[in-house]
Formats: sequence, C-alpha cells, structure tokens
Amino acid sequence: MGAGAHRLSEKSPLRPYSGDVLPPIALPNHMRGDTIPRMDVLRDLNPQQQQAVMAGTGPVLVLAGPGSGKTRVLTQRIAYLIGQMGVRPYHVLAVTFTNKAASEMGDRVDQILGQRSRGLTLGTFHAICGRILRREADHLPFDSNYVIFDADDQVRVVKQVIQDLNLDDKRYRPYGVHASISRAKNELIFADDFPVQTYRDEVVKRVYQRYQQTLLASNAVDFDDMLLWTAFLLDEMPTVRERYARRYEHLLVDEFQDTNMAQYVLLKHLASFHQNIFVVGDTDQSIYRWRGADYRNVLRFEEDFPSAQIILLEQNYRSTQMILDTAMAVIDRNPHRTKKTLFTERGEGQKIFLRELYDDREMASFVVDSIAESVASQGSQPGDFAVMYRTNAQSRILEEAFLAANLPYKLVGAQRFYGRREIRDILAYLRLAHNPKDEVSMLRVINTPRRGIGTKTIAALRTYAQSVGLSPGEVLLELGVSAESGHWDSLPNRVRPTLSQFGGLLANWYALRGQLSPLELMDQITKDVAYRSYIDDGGDEGAERWENVMELRRLAADYGDKSLAAFLEDVALVSDQDTLDAGANVPTLMTLHAAKGLEFPVVFIVGLNDGTLPHIRSFEDPEAMQEERRLLYVGITRAKDNLYLLHSLNRYNFGYAEPAEPSRYLDDIPATLIDDGYGGGRRTRSRSSIFRPEHWESPAEADLDVERVFAPGMRVAHPAWGDGMVLNSKIEDNEEIVDVFFEEIGLKRVVASLAKLTVLS
Repeated sequence: MGAGAHRLSEKSPLRPYSGDVLPPIALPNHMRGDTIPRMDVLRDLNPQQQQAVMAGTGPVLVLAGPGSGKTRVLTQRIAYLIGQMGVRPYHVLAVTFTNKAASEMGDRVDQILGQRSRGLTLGTFHAICGRILRREADHLPFDSNYVIFDADDQVRVVKQVIQDLNLDDKRYRPYGVHASISRAKNELIFADDFPVQTYRDEVVKRVYQRYQQTLLASNAVDFDDMLLWTAFLLDEMPTVRERYARRYEHLLVDEFQDTNMAQYVLLKHLASFHQNIFVVGDTDQSIYRWRGADYRNVLRFEEDFPSAQIILLEQNYRSTQMILDTAMAVIDRNPHRTKKTLFTERGEGQKIFLRELYDDREMASFVVDSIAESVASQGSQPGDFAVMYRTNAQSRILEEAFLAANLPYKLVGAQRFYGRREIRDILAYLRLAHNPKDEVSMLRVINTPRRGIGTKTIAALRTYAQSVGLSPGEVLLELGVSAESGHWDSLPNRVRPTLSQFGGLLANWYALRGQLSPLELMDQITKDVAYRSYIDDGGDEGAERWENVMELRRLAADYGDKSLAAFLEDVALVSDQDTLDAGANVPTLMTLHAAKGLEFPVVFIVGLNDGTLPHIRSFEDPEAMQEERRLLYVGITRAKDNLYLLHSLNRYNFGYAEPAEPSRYLDDIPATLIDDGYGGGRRTRSRSSIFRPEHWESPAEADLDVERVFAPGMRVAHPAWGDGMVLNSKIEDNEEIVDVFFEEIGLKRVVASLAKLTVLS
C-alpha cells in the first residue's frame, strides 16, 4: 500500500471468513495455443513499437504520443505473450478504459492468433472489479447480486440524504457534495475516515456516512465503490490478493495516465507477485483530473518500479507534420513531463487555419459554411468533420447554426440512450426484480405507470420498512407472496390493495429472474405493467420512446441465456464512446474531453478565448492550467489533415456583448505554422482589433470607405422598435453593422444605412 494519506481504513467492514486458505479459482482446461510466426506479430511495426512488443519480463512503461499506435502495440504485445512466449491466456489481464476498446482489442488478438484466446481477462477497470467483487462477495458487506447505481442514481440518493438530514440543498448542492464523496473514494478514504477541516467537511462527512449506509441497505455499489471495495479486499485479505497476483503473470494497462489512486493501488496489488506490469500512457493526454485521474501515477510508477524499461513511441500515423508541430508548440510549455519529438511520414501538410470571428454566432456560421462548402465543392464526406469545444453549453449555438442550414449532425455526450426516461424505467424494473433491496429503483417504478401509489403511501411503506429492519422492496415481496403477511396490521388500510397488487407482480418477477433470459423477463414486465400503452400515446414522441424500448430489447436479445446480473452490469458500465455511432456520415459535435481516442480528417476547435479555454475556473490553479493546455493538445492531435482554431472578438454575457481575449495558448504557436487568411503568418495586431480575414482581399484594402457612426453605449431610437442601446458596431463589406438592445423586443443586428436609427444620446 501507499503511504499515509492513501492508507485504507483500519476499520474492517469485511465479513470474516473461515479457514486460512481460500478455495482456488478453477483453471480452465485448455492447452497453450500453437506458436505463431514471429514476423506475424511484428509485421508493419516500427522499431520503437517492436521494442515495446518484444520487451522481456518485468515492469515496462511505454510513453506513447498521440496517433503512435499504442493500442496496436498493446494488442500485439498480448499476442506476443501468448503466441511467442507461451503464456496461457488465463494468466494475462489487460485493462482498457472503454468496453468498445476492450471488445475491439479482443477481436484483434484472436485474429492475430488465428484462434480464440479463451481465458484471457480483458475489460475495463470497473468490469474486472465487478467480476472480483461478485466472486468474493462472501467477504464483503453486500451480496453477489448487488446492483450498480449510475450517476443519476448516486446524485438522487445524495439529494435524499440531504433532505433527510434537514440540510439546505441550495447551500449544500447534491452534485457538489457527491463530487466530494467521489474524490474521497478515489483516494481510498471511507466515510468514517473522511478528513474534516471546515464545517462543510463535517456536513459532507455526515452525508457520506448516510449515503454509504443507503447503498449497503440497497445492496448496491456506485462506480467508485467498485474500485474502493476491490482495493480494500486485496489490501485486507492477503490470501485473496496472492491468489489473483499469482494468477495474473502479465498485467497490461492502456491509458495509464488516466488512472486514479484507487486504480493505481489495485494495479500494484495485482502485480505484486510476478512484477510483470506493462503500462502504456501519455502524461500529455491526461485530461480527467476532475474525476480523479492523476498523471503523476506515471511518475509514481517510475519510483515504485525503478528497474522498469521506458520506451518512447514518437512516430505518428494520424496527423500531418504541421499539426504535430502545432501540438508540440502548445504542450512543450508544460512542466514535469518527458519530452517527445513527434514525427510523421505523412508529409508537411496544410498550415493551421487560425480565424478570429466577431462573436459565437458568426463562429458557428463560419463552421457550418466551411463544412457545407467543402462537401459541395471538394467532395469531402460530412462525417470527416468534427467540431470540438470546452464546455457542453457551447454546443447550443452550433446546433442552431446546423439546424438553420438544414445540415444533420450528431452530438456526443448529450442525452445518452441509457439516460432516456423510458430506458431508465425498464432497467429500474429489471434491477428491482434482480435485487428487491434496491430502493432507488423501487421508488422510480412503484407508481410508473400510475397505479395509485402516491407520496403518502410510499412514505408509510418506507417508515414501516425502517421500523422492522427491512427494505421497502422486501416488505413488498412479503405482501405479494402472502395475503396473511404480518405486515398488514401495521400498514394503513387504504394502502394495502395497491401495495399488494404491485408486491404480487414483484414477487412473480423475482421468482422468474433465474428462469427467464433478460429478454424474456423484460417482455414479461412490459406486458404485466402495460408499458407500451403508457409510453406510446399515439404521437411521434411516444412512438420514438417505444422504439427506444425495442432497441433495448434488441440489446437484451444479444445476451441469450446469460444472467440478468451480467446484462445489468454491462449496461451500467456503458460509456458515451461505447454508444457513439461511428457509421453515421454526419459532422460530429463534442467536448474536447469526449474527443479523447477519436480522430477526424478535419477538426474545428471553437471558442478559443481566455476564460473558456483555458477555463476561468483554472486561472488561479497551476495544475488546472496545465490540464487546460493538455486539453487543447488532445484536441489538436485529433486532426488528421486540416485543423481550424477559432476564437471570437466578443462574447455575450446576459444578453450583452463584451470583449473577449484570444486564448493565451494561441500565442505559443509559431507564425510559420499559421494561415490567418492574409497569405502569410500571423499578423501583428492588437488583441482588441476587429478583423474578418475571410472577407478581406488584403489588409491594406479593407473597408476604407465607411466611417463608423455608432458606438457602444449610445442611446438610439427606431421608428418601429422603440428605444435601445448600442452594444457593438463593426464595419463589414463597406457597411456599418450595429448590435442594438431594444427595451421592448431585445437584441437586433441591423445595417446602419438601412435601419433609420436616430441617436438620442
């Protein structure tokens, strides 16, 4: 274990176990695969990649630049271990960060080996921890049929706890309190050990304690718990730790820079016997600090494994040299990093297009117009383009521009399929059938569709359940099984019929959960509650919602006779990138955080203004400012052929325009890499200057014939719109364009020579 602050709680909530030796995990009865020709494994790899793939035993750290084929190296390394070194797949554990990546990696390994790599453990941290927790549930404070509360469930529980503790939810907002709890779990801190330095810390500790009690009472875990409990199990149970550490002779990890402290401790435990740990990462692409990722784990790895081989992957197969040079110019300003010199054989390529637009709306129009023109005149495919931004809020104006131009698009990270109301309803029913202790799911579906179970009835049920030490779901089960249930006497007469009816349904589903496949149980539930007639009202929206249910049904069908637990766990651990439709031939809109791991021929990064990127909340935090720089670096390196960096002269705040400064990171890009629309490098200019290079033939010929009449702050009158105030004016195509905020109708943009404005003051 790490020292001091990261030490797990001395209080052990683990269940005692009998005996000194735990039963061994049964070893699958299969032989080593036939050796594959060495050149098949190393085919088309550059010297650095070959060095990584053929690295011997012991710890290995591969620092892989963007687009350097790190996933390929990881895949070939697995194939090399199995096909050349004779390691049984059963003894190999490979960790990725998305289910999609894990699936693709497994398929590629099988393709290289020419056979199925049966027994190989390959998946995300959470999926692998999920398997361990279910297998070792006898030693944990929850059962093997636990459910996983997703992000919405977690915040809902925190909100309920805040209410139960009579706290002000405006002062202690559920999202913020939950974030504090999550950070503590990522640092392996249990509720009783939560450090208290302020009164807010005291409140968070109380909420954390009650929150954790609620999870355990519901036989549930959250995402952070899956890591926390597994780390705790391996730390507190030496026999269990040794069993897994002995089994996994080789441990491989992708995206190592995105691991948090809990994940790092897990890896150290699992690698504690053989010490064969092979990690691939890039500190320059660590952009998830807000969810616990710590790029310093790379430095810790070098300290904890001083004999580790360190291999650099610097050849890029994705981008042109102009794009790579731009990326290096941005990231080289960050300290505490191993410098990499990225190079490519794709050629120099186009210069970077740097553009300043008047405001966000003009920026969105520029993006849409550029895409439409490229598709129409250059034969580009709509799916070649990606538009990236710092915050989700920036997507609104972009979406409006695409809709106005009647151009389809896809938005990553918006309403997730699994976040839709109807999907959450069906999954809540399945979760409740799987685990009746799940109070969050019970509260969601007990009156959905409406069956006359209101707030007072639910309150009476919860109060009674608490008094007898049961969950509300367990009380419902007993009411549904037996009309003679002893619970009847303690519940009001008015609530008995409705609770009995729902309890009967739940009891039947609970009995069928082990007999029916996930698909069959889903069909049974939707039929029993007449869900289609509830969700499909005959309109377009209702039909779309029912189609979503049918899509979930198709997903369940893929599981065949697999367990309901497996289906629910996989669904709970799906990420946004797992649901990304790569086949849709339309432009993609996404945050820079969501862009990690993706690539596109043409990338627009919009809103490159100080306060947006870098974000204003990062200004006083050097670590945060370094991550903001890494975020831009990730965005730049998503581009294969062309890159547009866009910023605006103004941005709107509460309906008023205010000057905006270009991102300070743009100043780090050499002028020799930039096409700013003038036929040369970056023009020397004041940051407050207005220029629209896409409309200028040359700087010297620009808009010399028009004198500006209106200035910000002027009071004006319009014959139809009444009085207003000038917010901004600009010269465009020999016309003065004026933004006026009118008292009665709001903001209008007008051409001064046509608008008949009268200056009042």
